[in-house]
Amino acid sequence: MKYLSQEWLDEARRLSAGQPDHPGATARVQWVVKGAPGGEVKYSWVLENGHLLESHLGTIDDPDFTLTLSYADSTAVHQGELDLNVAFMQGRMKADGNMGKLMALLPITKSPEYAKLQLALRDATEF
Repeated sequence: MKYLSQEWLDEARRLSAGQPDHPGATARVQWVVKGAPGGEVKYSWVLENGHLLESHLGTIDDPDFTLTLSYADSTAVHQGELDLNVAFMQGRMKADGNMGKLMALLPITKSPEYAKLQLALRDATEF
């Protein structure tokens, strides 16, 4: 499936079904990917206790925070070449909104379960 397509978002949601609970890791997230081949791409996630309940192309009403990355950095994150935490710390991922909610989510990206999900999604993705 093509990276940043609705099919890709659906697969991410499907794969996340087996993730463990992460109490407090609940947020409405707006993603913005700049410089993609077809232009800027926006997509959203709704997470509850670490579970991806919704994922859609486009914007979401009242996001808790918005994350903005370049297409190159977004691709590097999803190909396992750039850690999301490093992208944030280096200013390569811009964040706007409720930083407390973002900080509650970032540790999940270091879990073995999340690494397994990312690998499965990467293997199924056409970049």
